[in-house]
Amino acid sequence: MSDNDFRLKGSVVTTVLLEVKSPNLEQIELGLKEKIAQVPQFFNQAPLIIDISQCSLSLAQFQGLISLCRELGLAVIGWRAADDAIPAWRQDCQLPLLPNANSRQINIKSETPAPAKDPHVVIKTVVEEREVSQPTKMITKPVRSGQQIYSSGDLVVLSQVSAGAEVLAEGNIHIYGALRGRALAGVKGDTSARIFCKNMEAELVAIAGNFMLSDALQKIIWKDAAQVLLVDETLEIASL
Repeated sequence: MSDNDFRLKGSVVTTVLLEVKSPNLEQIELGLKEKIAQVPQFFNQAPLIIDISQCSLSLAQFQGLISLCRELGLAVIGWRAADDAIPAWRQDCQLPLLPNANSRQINIKSETPAPAKDPHVVIKTVVEEREVSQPTKMITKPVRSGQQIYSSGDLVVLSQVSAGAEVLAEGNIHIYGALRGRALAGVKGDTSARIFCKNMEAELVAIAGNFMLSDALQKIIWKDAAQVLLVDETLEIASL
């Protein structure tokens, strides 16, 4: 076997974190369906980590929760539990138990009206760190559907970001074309980060976890040059 047979590399993965507050699967199902309906493209086959550190579940309940998530189109990749309360059935669940300290969590807050907070389930995004990138990344070609681009600093895209594509940056995002996919700036919590694009047609824009969907964007600015910034934990969209 030689080094030409394969290569191991680090990567950056945006993962959905499901924090379970109650063993009531019926209420969890209702809560998940409600949240997924807000931005179905974002959750479609999204990698999911189930966190039961705040709730005690039996193996049967946990397996039922896994089945529920998969039925709703989520890709369950692992789970977490409190370090001092790891269930005895951990070896029987056939999913990896992931550590609690290797990720940065970003609370996602919607700028569109939302119903009362569901006490049974909380959804967050997690940016799993695996690789240190250059401070600024420049992309000269279109970002196509299904692609994900991540920058540890600012991100500059000289072409369009297609629907179904995702661009993420710890700093600002500059798009010198149409933004039709998802753009998430300040993913490590930088509230001063901004998103700039020549043509706003985004599925989702987010800064430091605060997001806005296309339905809301269309009422503010659409198919025009725009910038997205965060002011007092509220997203503002302005013309350029």
